[in-house]
Amino acid sequence: MIEAIAERIKALPPLPKSFHQMNEIFHNPESSVGDLARVIEQDPMLVANLLKVANSPLYGFRREIKNVVQAVSLFGMSTTRSLVTDMSIKKLLQVDMVPYGISPEEFALISGMQSALMMRWYTKVDPKKLDMLFLASLLQETGKILIADEVVKNDETYQFRSEIENCINVADVEKMFVGMNSSDVAALIFKHWKFDERMVDAIAHSESWNDACDEIRPYAVALKIVKTALPINAPLSERSLNLALGLLEKEQLDTDSFLEAVEKLKESY
Repeated sequence: MIEAIAERIKALPPLPKSFHQMNEIFHNPESSVGDLARVIEQDPMLVANLLKVANSPLYGFRREIKNVVQAVSLFGMSTTRSLVTDMSIKKLLQVDMVPYGISPEEFALISGMQSALMMRWYTKVDPKKLDMLFLASLLQETGKILIADEVVKNDETYQFRSEIENCINVADVEKMFVGMNSSDVAALIFKHWKFDERMVDAIAHSESWNDACDEIRPYAVALKIVKTALPINAPLSERSLNLALGLLEKEQLDTDSFLEAVEKLKESY
């Protein structure tokens, strides 16, 4: 199956024109909120999805967000770019998560929760790392889309889903069935699309952070902790949170800021 996934990644279509326009605006210091909003407004589906996210309880805005300019102003250009990038990719890959026992909407919600938890937590830990971590936490589960597709093609949906339901580490089940975990697959996808190399490395090492270089290791650990607390089969369960806390303690990271972020997320979830 590794070869099939590799071939599928090679055949992925290019990212939409709006993605490249958005990046150009983001990296231009003279660009404004209005410039970014105008690019997003070219795609009615992106507009609808961005407003849906902005008005969800995950980000806790106290008033209804009625247009794209409002959303970009409140999120900021970096967070907006990350959210719209995630939406564009999920639209392009045609999500079907039946082997994981969840709907596309539930999959999107868990990705959103991971990024919301990362934002609340790392704002207190190291804000300088937050831009990359927010995007990486939104995208790190993308590999599951291709894995689910391969499982269906090989008529192993029932067996895979049965293993996923009660497993402690979803990555172990993925590797057992397809020879790779979803972090490996996601890293290959974003390498193919020429995303930032540091982000690709962080996602690739989120299951093997001890093998990461000193620069990448903190990012990889943070990604692993967030997806351990919010796994696709048991988000925010007692077991999942205990496993995440165990990782925090093992890495000698502050647990109080993490638990505070979890409680805020629970209030909105």
